Amino acid sequence: MIGQVVAPFGIRGEVRVRPETDLPERFAQLDRVCLELPGGEQRVLAVRRARVSPKGVLLLLEGCETRDQAAALRRAWVKIPEHMAAHLADGEYYVHHILGLRISTKKGRDLGEVIEVIRGPANDVYVTETAMIPALREVVREVDLERGRMVVHLPAEEGSSED
Repeated sequence: MIGQVVAPFGIRGEVRVRPETDLPERFAQLDRVCLELPGGEQRVLAVRRARVSPKGVLLLLEGCETRDQAAALRRAWVKIPEHMAAHLADGEYYVHHILGLRISTKKGRDLGEVIEVIRGPANDVYVTETAMIPALREVVREVDLERGRMVVHLPAEEGSSED
């Protein structure tokens, strides 16, 4: 997911998108996007125009020509195929790669499955049912996407021998 439709813009069917990417200028390079509507329905639409504004990205999509049609897309997730995703450096991951990973400590204590990623100004935080793990190199020691797991080193709590 590279963004979410937050509101219609103007009267000609444009939508304002809150980018969920560090590269909002990428929207201008897209020919098509997949919108996942709140009810789960997915629509593939051609991008007629994309422009970055101070309040997000404005998209004009094929078949969306009125404010009412644009309003019907509110809260839809904007998705692209994996092969169109920007290349990441080693040790960097997309949120959808992290969601669902099983986290354990170096000593094997199970901390649960990542159910949410909170994007913060300094770093992301991986949330499980039992823990909140800061996405820092000194904490996250291993990410194994093929095996669906992450190994972390938790800072020692006072008087604890936790790994």
